[in-house]
Amino acid sequence: MREQRGISLTSLIVTLAVLGLLALFAAKLMPAYIEFYQVKKVFAAMDKGGDLNGSPRDIRNAFDRRNAIEDIRSVQGKDLEINKQGGETTVSAVWAVRVPIVGNASACLDFAVTSASDKQ
Repeated sequence: MREQRGISLTSLIVTLAVLGLLALFAAKLMPAYIEFYQVKKVFAAMDKGGDLNGSPRDIRNAFDRRNAIEDIRSVQGKDLEINKQGGETTVSAVWAVRVPIVGNASACLDFAVTSASDKQ
């Protein structure tokens, strides 16, 4: 008699349930991470375009202009922290996003982007 091979119905259901939960998490969390990468992209474009050389008001206005194109909702120009040390301007943004997953379970994601991290 040959040994049976394959997957049982129970293990198939469990595997599909786990994959379904992973897909749910990915679908819910993906927009927050996409926005994080958009903010990084805007900071890099501002650095490359020379927008970080102006006054803090000019830097915030430049971010808001680029933000109108990228449609970033979590960070605005007024949320930027601008530091000038030794002739070098560093712009950073820190924000948190709360993503409801299922029922009263939520994921809290903390993001931080700094223009200096793009130069390294």
